[in-house]
Amino acid sequence: MTESLILKEPAPKPPDRPEGDPNPDNGNDASIGNAADPKAYPVLPLREAVVFPGIMTPLQVGRPKSLAMLEGLDEAHSEILVVTQKDPTDDEPMPHDLYAVGTLARVVKIIRRPEGAVVIVQARGRYRLGEFTQTDPFLIAEAKPVDPRVPSEEDEYWKAAVMNLRESALELIALSPALPDEASQAVNGITDPALLIDFLASHLDLSIEEKQSLLEDGDLVRRLENVQRALNNQLHIAEIQKRLREDMQTEFESEQRRVYLREQMKTIRHELGEGEGTEEQVEDLRQRLDDAALTEKAREQADRELRRLEAIPPASPEHSVITTYLETLAELPWAKLAEERIDLTAAEEVLERDHYGLEKVKRRILEYLAVRKLNPAGRGPILCFAGPPGVGKTSLGKSIAEALGRPFARISLGGIRDEAEIRGHRRTYIGAMPGRIIHEVRRAGARNPVVMLDEVDKLGADFRGDPASALLELLDPAQNGEFVDRYLDVPFDLSQVLFIATANLTDPIPAPLRDRMEIIHIPGYTEAEKRNIASRYLVPRQLEEHGLKPDQCRWSDEAIRQVIDDYTREAGVRNLEREIGSVIRSVAAEVAREKIDGADVTGAVITDALGPKKFVRDEMLKAPSPGVVTGLAYTAAGGDILHIEAIRYPGKGNAKLTGQLGDVMKESVQAAHSLVRSRAPALGIDPEAFEKSDVHVHVPAGAIPKDGPSAGIAMFTALASLFADKPVRHDIAMTGEVTLRGTVLPIGGLKEKSLAAQRAGIKTILIPKGNEKDLPDLPKEVREALDIIPVESVDEVLAAALVPPTG
Repeated sequence: MTESLILKEPAPKPPDRPEGDPNPDNGNDASIGNAADPKAYPVLPLREAVVFPGIMTPLQVGRPKSLAMLEGLDEAHSEILVVTQKDPTDDEPMPHDLYAVGTLARVVKIIRRPEGAVVIVQARGRYRLGEFTQTDPFLIAEAKPVDPRVPSEEDEYWKAAVMNLRESALELIALSPALPDEASQAVNGITDPALLIDFLASHLDLSIEEKQSLLEDGDLVRRLENVQRALNNQLHIAEIQKRLREDMQTEFESEQRRVYLREQMKTIRHELGEGEGTEEQVEDLRQRLDDAALTEKAREQADRELRRLEAIPPASPEHSVITTYLETLAELPWAKLAEERIDLTAAEEVLERDHYGLEKVKRRILEYLAVRKLNPAGRGPILCFAGPPGVGKTSLGKSIAEALGRPFARISLGGIRDEAEIRGHRRTYIGAMPGRIIHEVRRAGARNPVVMLDEVDKLGADFRGDPASALLELLDPAQNGEFVDRYLDVPFDLSQVLFIATANLTDPIPAPLRDRMEIIHIPGYTEAEKRNIASRYLVPRQLEEHGLKPDQCRWSDEAIRQVIDDYTREAGVRNLEREIGSVIRSVAAEVAREKIDGADVTGAVITDALGPKKFVRDEMLKAPSPGVVTGLAYTAAGGDILHIEAIRYPGKGNAKLTGQLGDVMKESVQAAHSLVRSRAPALGIDPEAFEKSDVHVHVPAGAIPKDGPSAGIAMFTALASLFADKPVRHDIAMTGEVTLRGTVLPIGGLKEKSLAAQRAGIKTILIPKGNEKDLPDLPKEVREALDIIPVESVDEVLAAALVPPTG
């Protein structure tokens, strides 16, 4: 605890004392004691406070020596010396640490508290300290009154000076709105000039050294002049403050005026000891905004917010909101561009290093980079990589960023339903922040990063808005040069950002958004491609992550093939890498136990690590059968085969459909059923058979939802063979949409469906004539393994699919 002055008020006019009273308390220097007879008094050191005569004030006491001094005092009659110490940080001041002049004070009351005490004293007169007779347990010193020099009451200068001092004090009170009205009454009520001077000295904003100098000065005239001078300075500051208050609502006329007033405010705050931290913070923000090279509109907004910040107290909640906003503006790369290097040879090396296969995709990326090299200012298309999970869409974006030398940022859009995630939140909301786009650009530190919008097909929409609609402006090269984030509320140029989107399926992407992007389809990998990827990338990477050397866990092509066939079913290689890591981890555990030095990965090692086979691949049918056809399907995980089964039994011509079929597939069955009935005579079917039989069409596996029109010719073939009682070849599969005229329409996902047929051991596939253009995209091994027959009508389908009658 520190001894300090915590309240000041003028002493009440003391009552008349009988003649010869040794303890006068009227505050008049001329009436205190006898200068020739020093007397010993206990000493109370004060930190950063000076007590003037005539003032009654409470003092906070907390130091052990000061508390020990109070223990022996008589509250009603004890007198002490209150003396200011030179160094306020000194906890145990000695005689040489105190000023030579203090104030004699009578103890009025002592209030004891757990943390110390409060002593209320009535200051009586100036005393000069002499010899210290005791330093422990507390200080005791001899002291005698300071000999005052008082002017004559008839002195005209003295009368005028006292009157001027009183008027100046009243004027200062009138200019200071924070002072109460009672202050004017107190000044008018003090008739003793010495008491008035000390009263004003104690209340003026002076340093401790200046107040101590006034206390030590025994010349009353000189003391009045010094107080008058300090009062004039305070009046000058108060007049400036008044003008500032009056001008606060007006606009600044010029930059020089703003600088001048800002410096004046700094000076005033410095004199008052206020606002240094805020000023430093504002200056730091102003310098950072200057360095950020904001646009003209952004700078105007920043200057407005800086002026608001200067006027708002640091304790206000709005202070932190404005500070965060200005820091965001300062951290954005308004003019900073990452140095772009487009070396097509190096880019090709990066793509070949990181990705196996995908030749068409790599060629398109290199074309894109070549155009940017020839025309850096051009507005290229927004690329969208579409394909099954695990085929390397995200890693392609990282490779592009590395090839360009730009920062890379990834934004996962899966499940986002709030439009504010893209456009940002308005600053009127608590916890507002910029949208993800601005956030990632700020983190990248450059205005031209590569930003990957991952899973754009999984955006949602609800009452909070449609994020896909917010992306329309973002992904339009003609509009994103002035993208306005709601949090920033000023345009930010995103035209130099290279946006790359990814999606598993393109159908869920809204048409306007899909129209703004160039879709690059990335198909699933063939088994041969998976083996190469595993041997070149996955196995070495997993060996490094598990701390094994290649000779400690040796993989063969047959081991990799077994993991691919028996433990994964995917178009990509994500699960394949996970399963390879499980096998390597099993070997690493044995090596760490020092049971083995290394191992060859065999079927037994794989089974021990991964357990029984997780998947039994669909294989082609064992024998031809009427009503059973092998179809081809395309899923998000790649291609697969479907065994479509149809049976008939006595009934009234109804059709039952099972296997979790979607609406489109149900309509395909109905169209195929109608087409078979319309061609009954040509197919050798009794038309009455349809009236007397019910049909049940089932598509295993029943727990998996299925939809789409591409099984149309398979449905037609199953029903036609069922009613004609002609078996369908078991080694043939087919895909294609059928119309009521019997025309076969083209489909999508031919590569994935072909790969599924090859894996199942199918020998022949029927495809729509319109898909012949896609045959060059099929892997060479697929074209060599399959007999691919393009068809235009269902007649060609039946001719190829039905088992010819034996002669």
